[in-house]
Amino acid sequence: MQETHILVINPNSTASMTDKIAAAARTAAGPSTRITAINPSGGPAAIQGREDGEAALPGLLELFDASLASDPGISAVIIACFDDTGLWDLKARAPVPVIGIGEAAYHVASVAAPLFSVVTTLPVSVPVLEENLVRTGLAGRCAKVRASDVPVLALEDPASDGRRRIEAEIETALQQDGIGAIALGCAGMADLAHDLTGRFKVPVIDGVASAVRLAEAVVG
Repeated sequence: MQETHILVINPNSTASMTDKIAAAARTAAGPSTRITAINPSGGPAAIQGREDGEAALPGLLELFDASLASDPGISAVIIACFDDTGLWDLKARAPVPVIGIGEAAYHVASVAAPLFSVVTTLPVSVPVLEENLVRTGLAGRCAKVRASDVPVLALEDPASDGRRRIEAEIETALQQDGIGAIALGCAGMADLAHDLTGRFKVPVIDGVASAVRLAEAVVG
């Protein structure tokens, strides 16, 4: 069976988050898929809103171009930031499929339920995600983009109350939004999806796993 090589790029510079993303991607991947996960050595430690996304672009573009130039065997690229940082520019210039984890989560959530909500980190990210939903064509399927008031890097701190706040926002969404699925709006939440699906008894969608499975389907 021919190997599928998926390159996963975390546009921020936090290596521990890249490790978490890589673990989620490998769990989702099929037996013939190889995952390589990388991040820039500089740039913002977290992407929270439009300014951080713009600051991350130079490092992301440099890493993207260098990776594709050095490894012609890459089958697809995943941009592992829920803001889909640089996604549309990279789609236009890449010889292989490029998938954003936000884009992937929206599509999977729209298949899982007639209506879904997004639970993300800080309010500064909400306008970016709302614009991305319009550009992806799925704004009409999303009831609401909700901020849990959890900084991205708090998701890397086991002592933070980030998970409790995310759970509280999901509970509110299920009570108020008339939805059948939740999309987790940050790559740093990738390790929570399975447990939260079990707790809330609705699909809780992780964009990393969604992007891996969509990449496999497109490449296949």
